[in-house]
Amino acid sequence: MADFVQYRLERMTDELDDLERRGLFTRAELADVVRRRRDFEYRLRRHSPLRADFLDYIAYELRLDALRNLRKRAIIRAADDEEDDDGHQEEEEDPEGGKKRRKRNKKWKKSISDIAGTLRVLDIYRMATVRFKGDLDLWFRYLEFCRDKRHGRMKQVLIQAIRYHPKVPGLWIYAAAWEFDQNLNVASARALMQSGLRSCPESEDMWVEYLRMELTYLNKLKARKVALGEDVKTLQKNNNDAGHWKEENKELFMSLNEEGESPKESDSTEVALEEKEDRFWQQGLLIIQTIYHGAVEALPSSLTLRKKFLEILNSVDLTHSDELKIEVLDDLKKDFSHTEDYWDWFARLQLSDLSDSNLSNRKDALLNKLNRSLQVYDEAVRRLPTSKMYSLYAKFWMDVLYPDREDSIALFKDAEFDASEFTASVLKVYENAESCGCLTEDLACQYVSFCLKLERLEEARNLAEKLCNGPLSNAANLWCLRASMEIKSCATITGSSFNHENLSSLFDLFDTVLLKLPITETGGLWHMALKLFSHEKTFLEKLVKCAMLSLTMAGGSDCGASVSSAIVGWYLQRGGMKRARKMYKRYAICCLHFSYSRLILPLGFTSHLCIQYRFLALPRPSLKFFQYCIELEANLAAIGDNDAILNARKLYDSAVDLYPQEIELWRNYYRLELKVGTSETANSVYWRARKVLKDSSALATPWLQG
Repeated sequence: MADFVQYRLERMTDELDDLERRGLFTRAELADVVRRRRDFEYRLRRHSPLRADFLDYIAYELRLDALRNLRKRAIIRAADDEEDDDGHQEEEEDPEGGKKRRKRNKKWKKSISDIAGTLRVLDIYRMATVRFKGDLDLWFRYLEFCRDKRHGRMKQVLIQAIRYHPKVPGLWIYAAAWEFDQNLNVASARALMQSGLRSCPESEDMWVEYLRMELTYLNKLKARKVALGEDVKTLQKNNNDAGHWKEENKELFMSLNEEGESPKESDSTEVALEEKEDRFWQQGLLIIQTIYHGAVEALPSSLTLRKKFLEILNSVDLTHSDELKIEVLDDLKKDFSHTEDYWDWFARLQLSDLSDSNLSNRKDALLNKLNRSLQVYDEAVRRLPTSKMYSLYAKFWMDVLYPDREDSIALFKDAEFDASEFTASVLKVYENAESCGCLTEDLACQYVSFCLKLERLEEARNLAEKLCNGPLSNAANLWCLRASMEIKSCATITGSSFNHENLSSLFDLFDTVLLKLPITETGGLWHMALKLFSHEKTFLEKLVKCAMLSLTMAGGSDCGASVSSAIVGWYLQRGGMKRARKMYKRYAICCLHFSYSRLILPLGFTSHLCIQYRFLALPRPSLKFFQYCIELEANLAAIGDNDAILNARKLYDSAVDLYPQEIELWRNYYRLELKVGTSETANSVYWRARKVLKDSSALATPWLQG
């Protein structure tokens, strides 16, 4: 290994001598460069070099070459300024313009030091890709460097990358783009795309980029024809404007016949050009059709691919592409008329149709577009009366009527539409969805929210009550919306405070839903109820009992932890840490008897005794609840509260018994002992952690060092 490193360093002598001779680096700096390169070379030659070793070496060489380039320019600039001051700069006459220009300083010809840095980086990339053949990021870095430096190794690197990764569409696309844009070789780019499609026939990006490349090539040929004056009728789609560019620039063209051409000869020439041009565009359209049919055959169920194809065809200005657009639309309807996403896309496509753009009244034009979209949606719900279809229909209306939404339609943002004009139509959509049994929880919430936006509070309350007591009795979000409306209604009637009658009715509402639905779905309702009854001790105690029953069925979920944490937090604010401790111990410590209590409860116990023991049979608390309680005690322990230290240890002991493999829990426990405990307690936690985790390497990490 040492011999090979020494050999590579000796090959740098010519470069280093050139750098010193030109005054770019001093001998001391070059010695430091050699030392750094020797270190990097040894890192690359070890038994298992890391990817970072190669990247660090490359980064160092790039910085060194950038420094060399800056110093070179500074020296050249200083030399030019000195010659200007001395007046010895030679001047020569420009043969084209007759002006005098300065001779370039020929002292700084390209030498070995100018190219050695690039060659060394290329060599390091080569070694890195040989070592890490499967690293795509490394290959793309290699390719980008070759492209930036315009080095001739680019094609060789592309071949190697594709050979190792033939199933990666991005490499084929990158190679074809380089051939098309940089190497200006359309035939090679087309061959690469076709080879890539044979290797990755199910890649949507490959088909889309292939179509885009061919259309770009056709547009370039079209621009070339226009620039040469050969364009007859494809410059503009209107045949009356054919040859407009040529007429405006006819002085640029000179007839070879001084006597001029006869009208008959001119007409025959124009006909011949038209026939030649028709053949050209027919061939181009045939290529595009071939790509489209191949994509459909390879990916027959991809709606996204055909939508992208249509977007690309709409973005280019080709006279003969209208037939293909119609074919794409017909195929879309035939193959995807059974999917809701197709109808939603097709309805929104009507808004982008510019056929009415010549109307004088913009509002009428937008209404015509809107009516066409609504006709598509009406046909869609007749064919597909599903919940998703009605949801898409309703979302379309919201995007039209409310321009401040994130997904609103840009065409209607500046339109002067009154939402009240379409209220009946929107409500009809929701009513039809309800009558068809397609009203989902989200759609019902949108229905009620729309009534609220129309300031129909009583109608929204009645609707929410009917839905909550009917087909959507298990919809937690709808219950939450209904509860918020009831609270708002009571506050409007009684003012800022609630009387006992209102609180009782609201509690009955919460009690009904909170016992009916699992706590994992009603977290928002629990927090709403705790906030509402936080100042009412009687109702709050009832709510806490209800929470215990719900937590029993929850099984220690994270959502249950948020509710129990909120209850403990309320007791902390109202009664201090003593009452908060009493509450969390009631939940956290007694739950440790869960397994035992389930075993000792005989089937013959009375219902009253079962309810009494159910509290002791609470499932184990979640880790989040333990962390919340531990944080409360740890904050007090940090300021010297001895009771808090003891309680924090008890909580940690209970937590690690229930969650023994949680490494973060052991870390925090050990940090607490290091901070407020003794060396004996800290070592005890340390060895317990090693014994339970059964991984001595994890115990050697910095977290056990404090």
